[in-house]
Parts: sequence; C-alpha cells; structure tokens
Amino acid sequence: MDTTDPEIVFDDRGICNHCHAYQATITSPQYLRRVGPGALASLLAEIKAAGRGKRYDCIIGVSGGVDSTFVAYKTRELGLRPLAVHLDNGWNSELAVKNVEAVLSRLQIDLHTDVLDWSEFKALQVAFLRSSTPHLEIPTDHAILAALYAAAAREGVRYILSGHNTATESGGVRAWVQGHADWRYVQQIHKRFGDSSLRSYPHVGIFNFLYYSLVRRVQWVQFLDFVGYDKEKAVEVLETKLGWRSYGEKHHESIITRFYLGYFLPEKFGFDFRLVHLSSMIRSGQLSRDEALQEMEVVTYAPDQQRRDRDYVIKKLGLSAEQFDELMQRPPKTFEDYPSYKRWFSPIRPLMAVYHRLKRR
Repeated sequence: MDTTDPEIVFDDRGICNHCHAYQATITSPQYLRRVGPGALASLLAEIKAAGRGKRYDCIIGVSGGVDSTFVAYKTRELGLRPLAVHLDNGWNSELAVKNVEAVLSRLQIDLHTDVLDWSEFKALQVAFLRSSTPHLEIPTDHAILAALYAAAAREGVRYILSGHNTATESGGVRAWVQGHADWRYVQQIHKRFGDSSLRSYPHVGIFNFLYYSLVRRVQWVQFLDFVGYDKEKAVEVLETKLGWRSYGEKHHESIITRFYLGYFLPEKFGFDFRLVHLSSMIRSGQLSRDEALQEMEVVTYAPDQQRRDRDYVIKKLGLSAEQFDELMQRPPKTFEDYPSYKRWFSPIRPLMAVYHRLKRR
C-alpha cells in the first residue's frame, strides 16, 4: 500500500493502518466465530433448518469469477441447496458466460438471471462518468445487491452466501470504493447527470434495507471465511473438477470491470486496485511481498487489449472519443461531494450487526 490511499497512516515501524485493521479483524470475536471449531457445522445446520420445506435454502451470486464460483462449488459439496443469481448488465465476457453455464450445469444448481434494461443502465453508467467520481462500477454493484435481496425475499430464503472474504479482500480504501449500497447516492448522481428514467433499475433504499433485514430477516454470510479460502487451491479445484477456465486478473470476467480497474482508475485517479488485492494476499499469507512487488511491475493488462476495450466501451456507451476524453479530464470528485444516506446508515449498521448476532444465539 502507498499514499495513493489519501487516508493511509504508517506507524513508527512502517506498518500501515490497513495491516493494523486486518490484525484487529482476525482477532475479533465476530471473525473468530466464523473460523472457530464447529463454526461451519453450526452455520450449515442453521441454514438447512431455516430452509426446510423450501426449494432453496440459500442464495448465491455468480459472475463466472473465482470467488463466486468457489462459493457455488462448496455449497453443493456441503449439501446446501442454493439458487444462483446472475446479473446480466450487458458487459459479460464470453468466457464468463461459459464458466457460469458449465459450472452450474455440473453442480446441478438452478440459475436465475436478472437482465438490466440496457438503455437505462447505459445512461446511469454515463451519469457516473459525468460525476467524475471513481465509482463507475456502482451501477452494477448496487443492482447485484438488489437482485440478491429480491431473490431471497421471493424464495423465502434468509441467507445470502457472499464470495467476499477476509483472505483476499481485506483493506478496502474508502476513497476508491464506497457508496455501493447507497441508493440515495445513486439517485443523486442520476438526477444531476443522467438523461433517462430508472423505472426498471433494481435498487435497495433505506426502507427496503430495513424490510429485508428486520422483517424478512435476510442476512449476508461471508461464506468463504467459514470454509477457509486459499485462492490458488480454489483455482486448482475449479479447473480440475468443474472445467472452469481462468480469465486472467481478479474481476476481469467482466469487460467493463476489466476496463474500470485496468484503465479508468489508474488513468483518471492514479488508483491501482492491485495494491489492495495483493496487500490482502500478503497479510493472509497467500503471497510474499516480493512476489507482489514483481506483479506490480507488470502493466495492469495488455496495452493492445486496453485499446480495444477503450474503443469498445466508448462505442457501447454511445459516446465519441472526444466526449470520453473530456470526461476523463474533468477534475476528480469523491463520494463526499454528493448527497448520500451516509449519516443515516452509519448508526444503523452496527445496530444491524448486533441484531443478527442475537438472532443467531
């Protein structure tokens, strides 16, 4: 990690706040409950009991990537009955689609696909480009959140098993990524910079969130923490047992995500997301610091592919090269520059965590 994270702080030994936060996380009661003896067995019994008599006992999101695919694999290996939910935002790579289809077919997992209205979604993505924030992926991520909640409510399922995990995804940088669950933030960006309706766009407002959490009692589970997640071993399992094929770097299963991480963030904001991912791998012991530094010497992804992606993204979003260049040159903005639910959600989140812990006792 370096000072491209504006909030980074190093102590007198050169250790940054992300490492201290990681240490606090892995020694916290909440984390120890996920990795302690009997934790997985207890979770499985809880999920199966809550899902008794229903078609499914949990919801999983699938993208074709390593994390979500390994969640799918482990749920079946452990005897769960998941419904897989996939969001089609118009940017899936051909390989990601093939991975999803092949894996779910072999695992005999039912798939529900939510297809976004392209004209609405395209306009929202362009609105985020015009906002000059580093949050081009929020339109996708918020819709995924809404799709998973909606599937859980529709099926009467209480558990959404997430591929987010402590081993490979600790140490997020607030300046780079925040606001994904914040419907007010999305609305305000659309209101100021959008030029179409959001009539069919799936979303989760503050009242939806309270309804799903308190009335339907839907909760998110960092499932990979429970099963123990080693990414290299996971890739080997997926390739040998499921015929899964690698797409390259983390999150490169989507064309827009590949472009966002490999071109948009570095070029406009000077952010290289590999710092977060590789640092997380070092902290969890899955990569050495020297190995990570060597990876950072390589370009984010092949320059020829970057040029092809840039031309494709510009054309697909209905922009000219001149319009895109002008948007890239606008002064950077942050999450704090626009209205959001932040002041409401900040006190609610710890209360919801306490609520779910009490429910699980």
